[in-house]
Amino acid sequence: MRTHINLRQLEAIESIAKHGSFSAAAGHLHVSQPALSRTVRLAEESLGTKLFDRGARNVTLTPAGAELLPIARRVLLEFGDSMSELAQFMEGRRGRVRVSALPSVARPVLVEAVSSFSAVHPEIEFQLRVDPAETVLQLLDACEIDMGITVQPPPDGRFLYQHLYDDEYVLICAASDPVATRAPAGRPLPWQIVEGRRFIAASRGSNTRGATDAAFTQAGISLRPAHEVASSDLTVIASLVASGLGLSVLPASALGALDQHGIVSRRLHKPRMKRKVGIVTRAGRTLSMATTRFRDQLLKTLLTRGG
Repeated sequence: MRTHINLRQLEAIESIAKHGSFSAAAGHLHVSQPALSRTVRLAEESLGTKLFDRGARNVTLTPAGAELLPIARRVLLEFGDSMSELAQFMEGRRGRVRVSALPSVARPVLVEAVSSFSAVHPEIEFQLRVDPAETVLQLLDACEIDMGITVQPPPDGRFLYQHLYDDEYVLICAASDPVATRAPAGRPLPWQIVEGRRFIAASRGSNTRGATDAAFTQAGISLRPAHEVASSDLTVIASLVASGLGLSVLPASALGALDQHGIVSRRLHKPRMKRKVGIVTRAGRTLSMATTRFRDQLLKTLLTRGG
């Protein structure tokens, strides 16, 4: 048999049992006694049994009422706990934040932001991913993540973009390479510096490969990579360069995620290539308070770092 009894009725039953009278329970619940009596009567009709015996001075539970009381208290307690958790979620003190970031920014920026945020909001859980730019947008489109830290998406209306910083592409070479000593560290080198040299390229279709191919075209350079490495494997690219197997070009932000022992970086110009990196969210999708607060933490982290 299915019965229909609501939280207000359970609360009324629990309060009457606790106070021993309808009048005291009505005062505690801030309702009139007739309204409280009607609430109990509707509960009894729904259950098909009497819950209270009224005496001259007090009210006592019937066997059915005594059986129902612990159930009512458990339901009210669980409901109260659940509403407390909901309130904490609404206030941004509980919940889960799902983020995907480019490999070049995951370690230097994302980890620092999560660490600072978790120190203040330890109850918020994180689901973190490291993905190439195209995967970040796919995850956002499928609502599998809440926000991405990636390059500026195409203006097709699907995404919202909040700029963080401009990320310049730089040349990396082995510390022993002649390029490392050809010019002072602060002086940019032309892209023609790679002509006639073995070049380690990011894989086709990646954001980095697109930028380097465009720069080679603008600079009038015809170059066939000696090696190709997935753009997510930044450490592999850096290791190949450090081993003297060739030169490469990476976003400057990637340097913070690499063991730079054995490699040096040099700025490039003619052309100067850079990408816009920011926070990307799905258009038309409301962010949780926890995600909104973490977004603010990311901006604070970049400001502190001077990004």
